[in-house]
Amino acid sequence: MKTIDKNDVKHIALLSRLSLSEDELEIHSKQLASIVSYINKLNEIDTSTVLPTSHVLASLKNVFRKDVLKVSLPADKALANAPARDGDFFKVPQVIEGK
Repeated sequence: MKTIDKNDVKHIALLSRLSLSEDELEIHSKQLASIVSYINKLNEIDTSTVLPTSHVLASLKNVFRKDVLKVSLPADKALANAPARDGDFFKVPQVIEGK
């Protein structure tokens, strides 16, 4: 497998519109080469008997509860500590510009 050198990093930096110094090119080429080397080691592992999974904890299940209708908190109690209110609603600053 091809290794990553300074020219590759320079090309990637150009495509990413990044300006890298010679020292940074050296550092990043070594780091990327190390990453590629590690991935190559992972490719050597025989995974032919391993089933693909969507989650590492295959036994993990979603736990759902039934929706149960309950009495809501009265508006006056819910809004008791609100800094501003408009009737039975919280009043908040406008975040979207109007027309």
